[in-house]
Amino acid sequence: MPISHSHSTRPALLARWLCALLLLACAPSWADTPSSLGDTYISAKKSKGSFALAASGKAAPLYASASEWPGVLRAAKDLQADINRVTKLQPTLTTDQAPKGKEVVLIGTLGKSPLIDGLVKAGKLNGAALAGKWEAFVVQTIEKPMPGIDRALVIAGSDKRGTIYGIYDVSQQMGVSPWYWWADVPTKEQKALYVAAGGHSQGEPAVKYRGIFINDEAPALQNWSKEKFGGVNSKMYAHMFELILRLKGNYLWPAMWGNAFNDDDKQNPVLADEYGIVMGTSHHEPLTRAHDEWRRYGKGPWNYQTNAGTLQEFWRGGMQRMGTRENILSIGMRGDGDEPMSEENNIALLERIVADQRKIIAETTGKPAEQTPQLWALYKEVQDYYDRGMRVPDDVTLLLCDDNWGNLRKLPKLGEKPRNGGYGIYYHFDYVGGPRNYKWLNTNPLPRIWEQMHLAHEYGANQIWIVNVGDLKPMELPISFFLDYAWNPNRIKATDVAAYTQRWAAQQFGPSHAADIADILAKYAKYNARRKPELLDQNTYSLANFREFETVVADYNQLLTRAEAINQKIPAASRDAYYELVLHPVQACANLNELYYTVALNREAAQKGLSSTNALAEKAKALYAKDGEITRRYHAVAGGKWNHMMDQTHIGYTYWQQPEANKMPEVKTLANATSQPTPTASVAAPKAGGAAAAGAGFQESNGYVSIEAEHYTKAVTTGPVTWQHLPDFGRTLGAVTSFPVTAAPQATPGGQSPHLEYTITMQQAGPVTVRAYLAPTLDFTNDQGLRYAVSIDDETPQVINLHTGLKPDNGNRPWEQAVAESILIKTSQHNLATAGTHTLKFWRVDPGVVLERLVVSHGELPASYLGPPESPAAVSGSTKGSVGRR
Repeated sequence: MPISHSHSTRPALLARWLCALLLLACAPSWADTPSSLGDTYISAKKSKGSFALAASGKAAPLYASASEWPGVLRAAKDLQADINRVTKLQPTLTTDQAPKGKEVVLIGTLGKSPLIDGLVKAGKLNGAALAGKWEAFVVQTIEKPMPGIDRALVIAGSDKRGTIYGIYDVSQQMGVSPWYWWADVPTKEQKALYVAAGGHSQGEPAVKYRGIFINDEAPALQNWSKEKFGGVNSKMYAHMFELILRLKGNYLWPAMWGNAFNDDDKQNPVLADEYGIVMGTSHHEPLTRAHDEWRRYGKGPWNYQTNAGTLQEFWRGGMQRMGTRENILSIGMRGDGDEPMSEENNIALLERIVADQRKIIAETTGKPAEQTPQLWALYKEVQDYYDRGMRVPDDVTLLLCDDNWGNLRKLPKLGEKPRNGGYGIYYHFDYVGGPRNYKWLNTNPLPRIWEQMHLAHEYGANQIWIVNVGDLKPMELPISFFLDYAWNPNRIKATDVAAYTQRWAAQQFGPSHAADIADILAKYAKYNARRKPELLDQNTYSLANFREFETVVADYNQLLTRAEAINQKIPAASRDAYYELVLHPVQACANLNELYYTVALNREAAQKGLSSTNALAEKAKALYAKDGEITRRYHAVAGGKWNHMMDQTHIGYTYWQQPEANKMPEVKTLANATSQPTPTASVAAPKAGGAAAAGAGFQESNGYVSIEAEHYTKAVTTGPVTWQHLPDFGRTLGAVTSFPVTAAPQATPGGQSPHLEYTITMQQAGPVTVRAYLAPTLDFTNDQGLRYAVSIDDETPQVINLHTGLKPDNGNRPWEQAVAESILIKTSQHNLATAGTHTLKFWRVDPGVVLERLVVSHGELPASYLGPPESPAAVSGSTKGSVGRR
C-alpha cells in the first residue's frame, strides 16, 4: 500500500512477510463470495427480511412486460434456466400479466416497462436511482408492489443493458459462473436461495464501452467453430454475446481474418442487436465493412487517391446495411490488409477521407454525423499522423493503443480540454506480428494489466476499452479481470489483485482450494510473461550461471505437482473446467520449458562428448511427443467440446510468423560417446539470506549486490507523492512505482524529493555499475521519455532516460528486446570511495516508471536471462531461493 509519511524506516523483512501471511489469512472471506465484484446478497440461508427466490420446493415466479426489450426477455429466460440449474426447480415466466402470489420476481426497464414505471409513479421504487443513468440496475425487495402480491423482488434497469446486467448479477450471485458454457464450470446445487433485504446495485460503469476483439482466429477458433457450428456464425456468436453480457461487457469486434460478421450470416447483426451488444469493426475496417468484404466485392485498388468513388459506395453499403442497430463506427483508413498506407498518403488526404466518411454517415442515418458514435484508432503509424497535426471532429472517440505487447503508447494530456467523444484504449492479450506472434496460451499477468489500465483510467481514457483476446479461450481469467476493472477501477487496488484472483477461483471451483488455485494461476501467467512460449528456446535461460534453467524448470514442475494434486481433490464434475482453466496451461508450459532445458543439456553434452548425450536426445523427443499428447487431452475434455481450440502451433518458430506445424527442436546424438557425464560448471546462486534487520540491507556476494525493488530500507515521500508496492508484478518478486501516476515530474531530484533508499555492503572500493531492471513501460506522455535518477550516498543524482533510442516499432532493436524479454535494463556508472556500507538511492523523476530490481556490480555480471538472484541479507536467516522470488 502507499506510504504516506515523509520518512519511513523500512520494517524488517520478516515483519513484512508476517503481515503478508495475515493478509492471505483474511482473504477467504472475500473468496467465499460468488461474484468477482460487489457484495454478496444471495445466500442459501434465510435472513431477516430476505426474499425467498427458491425455498421449500418452490421457486418464485418471474414476470416481465410483453413490451420489454427482446434482449431483456431473453435474459429473463436465462434467469429461469439458471434458477433451475442451481435448485432443480423451474420457476414460471410470464409476460401477459403479473402472477399473483406471496413472492414474485418483477423484471423491467425504466421507460419501457409499464410495470416498473407504475412502481416509480406509486413511490414504491426510487426512479431517481435509475433515470438518466447508463447501464445501471437495482435489485430490490418491495412490499405489496401491487394488488395480489405480498412481496416482490424487483430487477430494474435504467436501460436495456442495465436490466440485463441486473438479471445476470442475480444469476452470478446464485452461483452461476459467467463461464458456465465457455469453460464448463459446474453450478453447485442449492436447496434454497434467499435475497438479502434492501437494495443492491453496482452503479454506473466507469468505462462506457467495454469489450473484446476476436482476432487471429485461425486455426483454433476457426476450426472449432466450423466443426461445432458450421462456421463462425450466429449459432456460435449467441454464446459469445451471452458471455459478454454476463461479464457486464457490451461491445464486440468480431472475427475478421477470412470472416465478415455482417456478410457471412445475416442473423449475426440482428442477433447482436437483440441481445444488446454494441458492434464494431477493427481499427482498420471503416463503416462496418469487414476487411474480407473488400476481397469479396471490392473493385480496383484499396487506394483513395485513385479509387475514391468505389470506396465511398462500398462504405455507403455498409452504413445502409447497419440501419438503426447500435454500432461504434471505425473511421479513417489504413493500407489493405492492416498495413500502413504509403508515404505519399498525407495528412490532408486522411482528413479528406474522414470528412467524406462522415458525410456518408450523415446521409445514410438521416441525422448529423456527431449523433452516431465513431472512433479513430491511433494504431501504429496513425498515431504519428495525429502527432504531426492530423485532427478529427471533437465528437469522435480517439482510440489510443498499446504497442501490441501490453504497453500503452499514448494517453491524454493532463489538463487538456476534454473531447466530447472522449478517449479509449485498444489493448492486446494476443498478437500476430514482430518480434514474435503470441497466440497459444495466456501470457498476461493481472498485475501488469492492472498497472497499465490504471494509467488509462487515471488519465481519463474511459470511453472505450477493447482488448484483443485471440480465440477467447484460453484468456478466461484476464478477460474477466479486464471487464470487471473497466466497470469500477476504484474497487480493485494494486494490492487487491491477488484477492481478486482468489475470488475468481472461488467462483469457478468453490472456496476450498481457491487460494491455491489462485496462486497457481498467478504464477503460471507470471512465468509465461517472462518470455512468451513462442519466444522460448534452448538458449533462453543459462545452464552455466545461477542454476537458472534448472531452477526455472523446477519451479514450473513444482507448480504442476500442486495443480495435479488439487485435480485429485476437487469434485469430478469440476475436472473439465479445472483442466481448461488451470491444469492444461501449467502442464503444457511445464513440459515446454523442460523440453527446451533438455535440448540445452543435450547440446552441451554432445559438445563435451558425454555419454548422456543420446539419452537426453531421447528424453527431448519424448517431451516433444508429450506436447502433442497434452493437446489431444485438451481436445478430449467435455466430450470433445473444444476440439481444435488448441490447434495453434507454438514450437519451431524461426522468425516472427508462426510455423505451419510444430517442429521438434534439433538434438544431437553421438555414435561413440565414452566420456562420463559431469555436472555443468555453474556460478551458483548466492545463498539466500534471511530477513534483514531494519537498516541492515544486503551484502555483496560474487562481486555484486542484487536487490528486489520492494526490499528498500527507507521510502522518502514529499507532498502528494507516495511509493506504491505492486505485489507479484514483473519477472521476479514484485515492483514499486510512484503514486499518483498523474503527479507532475520532479524537476530536480535530490535532497528530500521522493526516493527509495537501499542499504548495501560492498567488499571493495572503486567503480561500480548500477543496473535498474524496469518494466518496459513506454513514454505515454509522448514528451522526452520517462526518467528516473540514481545515486550512491551523497553524490548528485544521475538522471536516466528509459527511452533513449527506443521507439515501439518493428525493427527498433531496443523496443523488440524490451518486449521480448519483458524488461528494460538501464545502467549508470558510479565510484565508491571506500568499501563497507553505502546507501543506494532510486529517485522519482517522472510518473509511470516501475522498478523491479536493482543490481550493483564491480564488473560484468555472469550471463543469464533473469539476472542474479537476490543477494544475502546482512543478517542471516533461512529462506529458500527460487526464481519465483528472484
